[in-house]
Amino acid sequence: MGHKIKIQRVERGSTKSFYINFPAAIAEAGQIEKGEEMEWFIEDRNTFVLKRTKPSKSLIKNNLDQLS
Repeated sequence: MGHKIKIQRVERGSTKSFYINFPAAIAEAGQIEKGEEMEWFIEDRNTFVLKRTKPSKSLIKNNLDQLS
């Protein structure tokens, strides 16, 4: 299921920035933490990929280890 968001544009004097807010459900599902660094990749005009700069540990692997 996707979550729709709106891009915000902020202009301050001669500079401008664009902001994207994550829905809480997406941030929680991805276990995103405050201050975590990420980077954007542009696959094409319609596909933007957000990637952690430091990979997090796999939840699936940790859960499988606990079951053994």
